[in-house]
Amino acid sequence: MASKIRPVGDRVVVKPAQKEEVTKSGIVIPDTAKEKPKEGVIVAVGAGKLTEKGDRTPLEVKEGDRVLFAKYGGTEFKYEDEDLLVLRESDILAILDK
Repeated sequence: MASKIRPVGDRVVVKPAQKEEVTKSGIVIPDTAKEKPKEGVIVAVGAGKLTEKGDRTPLEVKEGDRVLFAKYGGTEFKYEDEDLLVLRESDILAILDK
């Protein structure tokens, strides 16, 4: 998929983690009532931020990194029946170790 999506600049494409929530009594909470995921896996990265001198600053993250991101950051979109999110690198709060 990464070869099909190429974010620009300092943006990355993240596949949010899917967590099915079930209460202790066995009730399944629908997607519409769930809180937005704040964790995901990077599926594509941009070339980096362009400086005033015209140089590219490389991103700290790479494809395959599991990251924690800002709750309401980015733009959601659907691509080939997958829910994805485009974020700026600055919306990424941490890289989670595997």
